Amino acid sequence: MSKLLTVFGATGLQGGSLLRYLLKRADVLKIYRLRGVTRNTEKPAAVALEEAGVEMVRVLNLETCGWRTHSHARSVWEKGLAELEVAQGKAMADAAVAAGAELIVWSSLPNVTAMSAAEVEDYIRTLPIKSNFFMPAMYMQQFTEKFKPKPDDQGKLVFSVTWSGRCPLIDIKDAGKFIVPALLSPDEYNGKRFTAATAFYTPAAMVEAWKKVTGKEIKLDEANPGAWGKGFPPDLLEMLKEVTGLIEDYECYGPTGQEDLDWTLAQMDDPPTTWEQFVEENEPWFD
Repeated sequence: MSKLLTVFGATGLQGGSLLRYLLKRADVLKIYRLRGVTRNTEKPAAVALEEAGVEMVRVLNLETCGWRTHSHARSVWEKGLAELEVAQGKAMADAAVAAGAELIVWSSLPNVTAMSAAEVEDYIRTLPIKSNFFMPAMYMQQFTEKFKPKPDDQGKLVFSVTWSGRCPLIDIKDAGKFIVPALLSPDEYNGKRFTAATAFYTPAAMVEAWKKVTGKEIKLDEANPGAWGKGFPPDLLEMLKEVTGLIEDYECYGPTGQEDLDWTLAQMDDPPTTWEQFVEENEPWFD
């Protein structure tokens, strides 16, 4: 009998991408049947997953699963309470152990941060259950709207950033590529972290890809972030400032980040999308 693999946040960017990728992997489907948890099974994304073969489950209140609310990320940004995310994460891990689950794959953060996902990871490591940790970099998708180059007062495209160091990027549609090795060999990867990035990119390298693909002239402005972050909730903006500070100080993943990324990429049988490929696939960028 196949094992049950449950993905929370199944219609979100990360969870939905994971499920869509797993549906393409015959080797995974031989071992697991897929279940997605969402607050609304009637939304188009949920219907599409159901039609593709995912069992979609509607849960409005996750107290039955050990969570006080379904979308922990949403509640953190809305309420500004990292403690809430920690409590939810720990409760979910406890519920998994109580239900007899064999494996937890937790979306975590590197220990150079003081963020809640890393605290939950530390807790999970104390529990009697196999676990591994998916540590996604900054999503390439974040640069398709809010952070992409924008015209200045003279109509010239400017890429305003708050960092100058190397930033790890991931096309989050590739989430499954990083997680599949652990699903296929949970014993081998028990306790391991997957540094989920394609590569480290400088702002200058990102601009060069935009210029090459679009043919547009783009100015890089590292000194003046301009409108970067305007309109964000204060707590989220503060978190983003912390993340960009980590880029400067630690390249996000700490002093062993490149080594850890090299190890992760060596475990994968399906290469991740490069920044230039992502730029090509998401044309047109500028009207």
